[in-house]
Amino acid sequence: MYSRFLYRFLILGFSFLTTGMSLFAQTNPEPVYTRQDTLRGSNGAYRQHWDVLKYDITVKPDFNSKTIEGKNSMTFFDNGVKLMQVDLQEPMILDSVSDEQHALSFSREGNVYWVMIRDTAAMYKIKPGLKTINLYFHGKPREAVRPPWDGGWIWKKDAMGNPWMSVACQGLGASVWYPCKDIQSDEPDSGAILRIIVPDSLTAVGNGRLKEKKSFNDGCTQYSWEVKSPINNYCIVPYIGKYVHFGEIYNGEKGKLDMDYWVLDYNLEKAKKQFEDAPRMMKAFEYWFGPYPFYADGYKLVESPHLGMEHQSAIAYGNGYRNGYMGKDLSGSGWGMKWDFIIVHESGHEWFANNITSKDIADMWIHESFTNYSETLFTDYYYGKEAGNDYVIGTRKKIANDIPIIGPYAVNKEGSGDMYYKGGNMIHIIRQLINDDQKFREMLHGLNKTFYHQTVTSKQIEDYISKFAKKDFSKIFDQYLRTINIPVLEYKITGHTVSYRWTNVVSGFNMPVKISFGKKDSTETMIKPTTAWQKTTPGNWYNGETFIPNRNFYIQTKKVQ
Repeated sequence: MYSRFLYRFLILGFSFLTTGMSLFAQTNPEPVYTRQDTLRGSNGAYRQHWDVLKYDITVKPDFNSKTIEGKNSMTFFDNGVKLMQVDLQEPMILDSVSDEQHALSFSREGNVYWVMIRDTAAMYKIKPGLKTINLYFHGKPREAVRPPWDGGWIWKKDAMGNPWMSVACQGLGASVWYPCKDIQSDEPDSGAILRIIVPDSLTAVGNGRLKEKKSFNDGCTQYSWEVKSPINNYCIVPYIGKYVHFGEIYNGEKGKLDMDYWVLDYNLEKAKKQFEDAPRMMKAFEYWFGPYPFYADGYKLVESPHLGMEHQSAIAYGNGYRNGYMGKDLSGSGWGMKWDFIIVHESGHEWFANNITSKDIADMWIHESFTNYSETLFTDYYYGKEAGNDYVIGTRKKIANDIPIIGPYAVNKEGSGDMYYKGGNMIHIIRQLINDDQKFREMLHGLNKTFYHQTVTSKQIEDYISKFAKKDFSKIFDQYLRTINIPVLEYKITGHTVSYRWTNVVSGFNMPVKISFGKKDSTETMIKPTTAWQKTTPGNWYNGETFIPNRNFYIQTKKVQ
């Protein structure tokens, strides 16, 4: 999930039940964006001149009052910043800010705090280098009432009545609970430490590896978890509950990988059986995508009080220990019931979202389209190519074609939920056009190697794929990512001759497509339509009755006179 996946899934489901949704979406007035949207979504003047290197976050939640307090010691490369934009959403409160020497002044504007790092006179003395500031905060963070469909802190009780806490905040942003530079284009290069203070009766789990466990005299224990790799802000998440642990060592492409599982104590036996899908996932995805990107931090599944999320090296799992998506096959093909959707999908995000991250959430297709397609590749790996084809084709019924997949830039706004199913089918088309699964797999490996631990733009990914394949896919990307139109292949038949052309497409659209003309035992023919009429004569045997595009291409056909 981009992991408000569930939310978008419900939106999609509604759109399929509502006739005329696409037309309605097109007639709506253009959305109006505010200064707060721009501050949140753009790399503005006060986010420049400083680069986050590491977060060291301490948080102490109070379950009864649903409040938290804590500190973020933020280390950054100081390249002459005067006024710093620090994000912390209302109603959370920033109490104080200090550097190594003295307190710093600050003021609030909505969900942004303006922190004065140095005055004008000091600007003349600046020498670029490392700097750390301490940001103390407290408050009652927004509560996620229906996580992960909406974001915020989660305050629940498990089946035994014990406190169970976590966070789900993708899209909404990590600043919903701690002060940070809340933009995807600036990840902490050296990772993060999360220190979680909880009552002795509970266990706290975070990203990466357990660095320290410290008991206090007040009946509380601090669990300190460290992730060494760059990490998305929204992925830094505490899990607090009556957890027990089990694990295994996986012999992967880069050596031995720790795979750890943290589950509620009464679900231990269920988890031991269901989590057998985790090493199966790892085997399939290392085959298709290359080595797991976070060997230094290990891999974890953590039972969560919501459906799931791709929290880096600590995947949130809440699928109820059953196959499918909450016990259902999203594709309707039957293959989706062969494996646990949350384990497969959310873990796929370790490669696409956590390893390769979009700079702007307008380009979230980079996360969701590839990860949606990871479900197909997992199915393909274990059940065969036609099973994978059945799966991805089965998801087309969930495509809404409401708004473009790529959203508006610099306002923290994603595009259509079609980034899942339509985006996955677009990648499936590209696979058909490459027409060589070994080369397609090398391309996926190459993406994860070339953009290892990096933030990227859509253009970078699009250009890489075209260059690698030595085919210009730019019009395909424009068609499927930037419009809501399904390509229509018009054709007409005169005797033994077939004429064809593309309509309902972007200018210059010229995607090849495989066609069956219907002769028994004949192979498919790759035709290369453009927006101008072209002709072909299959042969004197052709009776003019059959013109069938290969099912792996997400297009429509229309016979004309």
